[in-house]
Amino acid sequence: MGGKQSIPKITSQDRAILDLKLQRDKLRQYQKKIQVILDREGVIAKTHLAAGQKDRAIVALRRRKYQQSLLLKTDGQLETLEQLVSTIEFSLVEVSVLQGLKQGNDILKEIHKEMNIDAVERLLEETHEAREYQREIGEMLSNSLTTDEKDSVQEELRQLQADIDMEPATDIILPMAPITHPIKQRNTESASGEEGVKVPITA
Repeated sequence: MGGKQSIPKITSQDRAILDLKLQRDKLRQYQKKIQVILDREGVIAKTHLAAGQKDRAIVALRRRKYQQSLLLKTDGQLETLEQLVSTIEFSLVEVSVLQGLKQGNDILKEIHKEMNIDAVERLLEETHEAREYQREIGEMLSNSLTTDEKDSVQEELRQLQADIDMEPATDIILPMAPITHPIKQRNTESASGEEGVKVPITA
């Protein structure tokens, strides 16, 4: 059986953002309701005016004007809510980035502790000493050989190079064998009266 999947922890910031978004959605629904009332009051005013009932038409228009003022107020509230949600979400992103930077800075500090200046200098000194030791060994070997021995070493080197140059190349491409037709070969055999090499006919 597999392990249980970890459930992401819901923080107080997440709850706050969720509440703000719920309020935003309610305001949008309220705006749709107000828009329906505005359209209806406009139709009522027009109907009363067509029937010659001017007073009732004015009352309908006043009610419509009041609903328009409510719609303007909800527009302002909705804009405030959306700005607040965006600000909180952006602030959470900034906090996450800062935490990442802090972790990266801590890692760099640990690396710097492991690679201190003394360790680097000691490593460079050891490398320099190894190179000097190798140079000294080379000079000792060179000085311990006589002139004839040095000439002999050079001769062996030339001989090794000559042997390498004389080795056959392994990447030579051989030419393809000519292809002869079996029927023409049989005709040639019957004309000369001599028996040639039989070539099997493949399908």
